[in-house]
Amino acid sequence: MKMMKGMLIALAPAALFAIYSYRLSAVLLIAVSVAAAVGSEALYQYLAKKPIKIKDFSAVVTGLLLALTVSPSLPLYVVAAGAVFGIVIGKQVFGGYGKNLFNPALFGRLFIIYAFPGTMGPWLTPIDLTTTATPLQIIRSEGTLTPLSDLFLGSVPGSIGETSALLLLLGAGWLLYNRFANWRIPVSVLGAVILVSILTGQSILFHLFSGSLILGAFYMATDPVSSPKTQLGRYIFGFGVGLIIMAMRLWGWLPEGTTFAIIGMNLLVPFINRFTKPKPKTA
Repeated sequence: MKMMKGMLIALAPAALFAIYSYRLSAVLLIAVSVAAAVGSEALYQYLAKKPIKIKDFSAVVTGLLLALTVSPSLPLYVVAAGAVFGIVIGKQVFGGYGKNLFNPALFGRLFIIYAFPGTMGPWLTPIDLTTTATPLQIIRSEGTLTPLSDLFLGSVPGSIGETSALLLLLGAGWLLYNRFANWRIPVSVLGAVILVSILTGQSILFHLFSGSLILGAFYMATDPVSSPKTQLGRYIFGFGVGLIIMAMRLWGWLPEGTTFAIIGMNLLVPFINRFTKPKPKTA
């Protein structure tokens, strides 16, 4: 419970900025997503005759994270469906918190992408809410870099909680300082992004500050349940996430690949744990 409360504190700056930037749309998306996540968890546990454990705040965190990863124009029923799917299929079916293979928020987002294609658009600029392309869409279609100051401060279109690198890093610092997240995973993610950017002649800071990289690296890839248990495994996991993100940005069919990168590496976690488990010392 302490870690979940810490996660909510860390996400507060980005969530408040989302509300400031997208006003009622952000308020409703967050409220509906959290309510659907908490409600579906309680209902599932009640029907399955299991103890109702919504007071651990894990469902609240899942709902908030999911809301922060979607477009401000996403229909409310879609984010609700994603929250329910992430909680029930991505978490409870596996046995509940501590047993899920995938990050539930990203599992819900993946469901939205495939079950409701096209609903993530249009992307809107903060404050004035005009339809436009995201920085990653612009660089792919036009080869133009968005000013780094805009990416850092948050005056760019995108998912409601990913636009301000500054506020996300502020919350990430809180997580790492309080040891609610293992630093090896985000450092490895960022290291892979930096390496690929150098090798391909890309702007390092642009790729670090754009899209959902920071949100994914610090707040989702570090999920202690769906990430490796060994220190070496965490390095491998994070580096793999970063490589997949950059591969999809540069050569994939979508401009952003954080969801696919983390879910894909979640699948490999059992194997990573097995092959990085320290061998028992022989006498």
